[in-house]
Amino acid sequence: MSDNRDEHRCLCGMGLTRRQFLTSAGAGAFAVAATGQIGKANEAAAAVIRSGEANKITLLINGKRYHMLVEPRWSLLYVLREELGLTGTKEGCSRGECGACTVLIDNAPRYSCMTLAVEAEGFEITTVEGLMKGEELGTVQQAFLEHDAFQCGYCTPGQIMTVEGILRKETHPTIEQMRRGLSGNLCRCGAYAHIVEAARRAAALRGGVQHE
Repeated sequence: MSDNRDEHRCLCGMGLTRRQFLTSAGAGAFAVAATGQIGKANEAAAAVIRSGEANKITLLINGKRYHMLVEPRWSLLYVLREELGLTGTKEGCSRGECGACTVLIDNAPRYSCMTLAVEAEGFEITTVEGLMKGEELGTVQQAFLEHDAFQCGYCTPGQIMTVEGILRKETHPTIEQMRRGLSGNLCRCGAYAHIVEAARRAAALRGGVQHE
């Protein structure tokens, strides 16, 4: 009569008990199934990406027309930085909260991270690079330089574009209008007092006078 300890041995001669064999076999089958599901998921995701058709659009940026193919999901921020190399526009939160990516669309400040590139077609887009004349700084840029209105400088392009937009709409803004207009731009360094002073100086350079 055989030893009871051999009753649960696998007949494959591998020295595994029946329970160990079934457990390992089940785990292997699960791994194979899981791998298959992951593979299918990856294939489906790739198929979704591949099936997207690029759109032909023309963007007017800083006075120059760009004819290009863009995916419908691309943001204006992505196109500016990654496709056109206009890296003055910064990516901060990517959800319309910090204002680092602010550009002008038809002279109004807009978050480029929240604007699809295809939505911007037919409008005039101005980035911080578009404020310069050759190597000469624009008036708002000059004012920020004079009043040291930055520390790390990451939010500065967005701050500058917002002030530019305010001045294009209102030539004689009050300080309160400036503060309210800049409220959508965050500065983690806390240079707000200098930023407001720079905005005041920029208005003065254009002949505007602000009142409290």
